[in-house]
Amino acid sequence: MRTNLEKSTFGAWCRRVFLTGLLAFAFTLPTAFAEVIDDPLAEEYAVTAEMLDEDHDDYDSATLNKIGQEIYQYMQFKGSDGLTENQIAAADGYFEGYLAHPEVRGSSGDTAWMIVAAVLVLLMTLPGLALFYGGLVRSKNVLSILMQCFVIAAVMSILWVVFGYSLASTGGEEGFMGKLIGGPDKMMLKGVEDSTLSGTIPESVFVVFQMTFIIITPALIVGAFAERMKFSAVLIFTTIWAIGSYLPIWHMAWSGVGLFSDWDVIDFAGGTVVHINAGVAALVACIMLGKRKGYPTSSMAPHNVAYTVIGASLLWVGWFGFNAGSELAADGVAGYAMLVTQIATAAAVLAWMGIEWAISGKPTAVGAATGAVAGLVAITPASGTTTVCGALVIGIAAGLICYVFATSIKRALGYDDSLDVFGVHGIGGIVGAILTGIFVREGIDGNVLSQIKAVGVTVVWSGAVSVIAFMIAKALTGGGRVSEDEENTGLDLTYHGEGAYGSDR
Repeated sequence: MRTNLEKSTFGAWCRRVFLTGLLAFAFTLPTAFAEVIDDPLAEEYAVTAEMLDEDHDDYDSATLNKIGQEIYQYMQFKGSDGLTENQIAAADGYFEGYLAHPEVRGSSGDTAWMIVAAVLVLLMTLPGLALFYGGLVRSKNVLSILMQCFVIAAVMSILWVVFGYSLASTGGEEGFMGKLIGGPDKMMLKGVEDSTLSGTIPESVFVVFQMTFIIITPALIVGAFAERMKFSAVLIFTTIWAIGSYLPIWHMAWSGVGLFSDWDVIDFAGGTVVHINAGVAALVACIMLGKRKGYPTSSMAPHNVAYTVIGASLLWVGWFGFNAGSELAADGVAGYAMLVTQIATAAAVLAWMGIEWAISGKPTAVGAATGAVAGLVAITPASGTTTVCGALVIGIAAGLICYVFATSIKRALGYDDSLDVFGVHGIGGIVGAILTGIFVREGIDGNVLSQIKAVGVTVVWSGAVSVIAFMIAKALTGGGRVSEDEENTGLDLTYHGEGAYGSDR
């Protein structure tokens, strides 16, 4: 009985201590919130909603975002009790501005979509492009293609973080140089915090989204010299090219202060930056490296068409993140970009399949998959601005023209673009970029001359950088090209010591 009484008394005291602590916490919490908006802070940022609408660019976005959130929490908890009239006015101004200006507070919907879009674009390279290319080469070289795509993704991720994002996105020097390349202001992502915004999304999300673009662009190039370039030469060439060509073209097209911006060029998702840029580099590299042994007399048929179709399917799905994601928001423009992307791709598949069927007598799976990629490439620069009819025309034109370049013209000129990178990405990008200036929605100004100028600059710039990059890679790797014995054996075993299927067939 005594023991039970002691337990009961002890329990009662524990309950009293707990309730006393809870009451103390309840009385302390409002004070803590009140300190957030106490007079010094309220006076420092006390503005009306009208002033915030007019002058919000003069305030640090991270500070406004933080204040808006704290005021919201305070008002939800305590209302206006205990606040002075000045504090109430400041709270109203900041909170209304916080709601009215998504560029200040960010958008959770836009952020969620852009996180998904970044993952979709990464999916395009790993494993989409890797499988697409891997299926097109001979079995003894499939692992080398997968490895090149995989390691390029790692190299470009680090390059982008260390200095790529800064050189591409910042204003750079005043004058003409500032129109060609940015500066060092954001090296190592200096100033990019969890609270900094790019438009309505965290800047960190924008960095990752654009990181996936620099990953896939040089990875596209490897298809042109597949089966015959040293692994070390691939890495050196693509790294130098990314620094010398990708970053400047990105700056010219998308920084807002670049050369293409002065010309009012429309490149919504990367016709010049990604596809023409990579396509020209691919052409230069495959010509300078030379043809594969036995090309074009020996059979070099794809070893696994199923891989290629699966890879193309992943590219098709991922491309919605590429194009619709380039709006950087979950809105009507993103939705329309998704719509025209699907239309153009479908049209290109049918166009490629139709001309192939008419000429060769059989529609092939490789042809349909390649036609899909051609349509995706061509609609990329126009995806944010074109019409439904424009998407149809762009898709059909890409399917037909890219087919001719990847077959007849390549044979006539005699270059060995192994997986038709120039024929699909280079030519598809040029077709799309030019037609972007013709087929625009109401209220959007298209300028074909400006589009052609941007195409010309990209071709010349990428071509020149590619020559330099290849010469450096060649000098540093003892020629750049694998030996004849290595080419006969296959790059999987000779350069990676592994066989994709457990054999060297």
